[in-house]
This record gives sequence, structure tokens and C-alpha cells, in this order.
Amino acid sequence: QVQLAESGGGLVQAGGSLRLSCAASGTIFSIGRMRWYRQALGKQRELVAGITGDSIINYADSVKGRFTISRDNPKKIVHLQMNSLKPEDTAVYYCNADIYTSRYLHRDYWGQGTQVTVSS
Repeated sequence: QVQLAESGGGLVQAGGSLRLSCAASGTIFSIGRMRWYRQALGKQRELVAGITGDSIINYADSVKGRFTISRDNPKKIVHLQMNSLKPEDTAVYYCNADIYTSRYLHRDYWGQGTQVTVSS
């Protein structure tokens, strides 16, 4: 069974930094694109950053220049380094990954989410 487990959330003051990590475990053949989403209270879930298996990266405009996504393929981990945090970054952050459990069988998996709170 495949699982994604996020870590690294917490409370930080505006201007501070946090590093989120998401580790995949279970019967995994390979991992395609990996993404971070966030959902603030009362708002829709939005894509924050994504990285493909070939390390092609994209960011939401709201986090460009402040957040950095990276992945460690052997360890099956994706990180999100968040700098210059703002109160509007407060949300539950979710890891999402396209995981292959065999050569041809794959689907999306989600982590349970980790809370990030930025105080002003």
C-alpha cells in the first residue's frame, strides 16, 4: 500500500522560513510528477508548486521567488522550501504524487496534510 507522509509544518512569524517534506512509502515502481497544494480556510485547494520526473518545475505566481520545490528520487521525497513567508501563506499544505505501482499502473496519491501558520 502506498502512502505519502508530510512533515515540517508549524507556526512561524512573517518573513520566516519553513521546509516541508513529503516521503512516499510502500510498493512503488517509480514516481512521476510530484506537487504541493494548499488549502486555506474557506478557500479552494490550489496548486503551489510541481516537479516532474525530469525535474521540470512550475510555481504559482504567488510563491515565485520565495518557494523552492525539489525532489530526492532515491529517497522518494519531495521538499518545499518556503522563505519570506507571509500571513496569506497560512494553509494546510498537501503533497500529491503520480505513483507507479508497476510499469503501467499508476494513479494520484495524496498526503494527509500539514498545517502552516504564518503570524503577522
